[in-house]
Amino acid sequence: MPVLLMGILLLLSVAAAGAGIVTAVLLLNYRPLPPAKFCAVLALILSASAAAVYCYGWYSVTMGGPFPELCEDRNASGAELAGPQQEYWPLRNACVYSDGSAVEYVSSSLNVSVCVLAGLAVVLAGAAAFPRRRARKSPEGGAVQPAVAVPPPGERPAP
Repeated sequence: MPVLLMGILLLLSVAAAGAGIVTAVLLLNYRPLPPAKFCAVLALILSASAAAVYCYGWYSVTMGGPFPELCEDRNASGAELAGPQQEYWPLRNACVYSDGSAVEYVSSSLNVSVCVLAGLAVVLAGAAAFPRRRARKSPEGGAVQPAVAVPPPGERPAP
C-alpha cells in the first residue's frame, strides 16, 4: 500500500511541477509582472519538485534493486558485514560493516536536492505571502492619487 501511495504522490508532484512551469510562463506575459503571484508559483514548482525527488529516492531505497545482494560478506579491510541499513529520512541504503565503515548506495545529492528545493520553496512562499509593498487602490480600481486642495464651487483655482 505505501508503494501505491508514494507512486500517486510522485505522479501528482510531477504534474503539479509541470502545471506550475506552464503557469510561470503565462505569468511572464503580464505586464507589470505580479511579484507575489510569481513567487507563489515558483514556490509551488520547487515544493512539487522536492516531493518528486524525495519520492524517487524513496523508491530507490524501498525497491532497492539489487541492493541487499550488493553487500559483500567482508569489506576491503576484512571487516564482517554487520547488516544492511535502510532509512527513509534522510534517504539511505548502506551496507554497514563491523569496523564502522559503510558503503552507500543512495547518493547524498538526493537528500541535498530535497532540502534545497524545499528550503527555496519555503522562502518563496514567505516572499509571496508577505509582500513588502502593497499598492493602495481606490474603489474604482485605479491607484489613489495624493490629496490636492480643491477650491469650493464657484471659486477659481489659484494659478
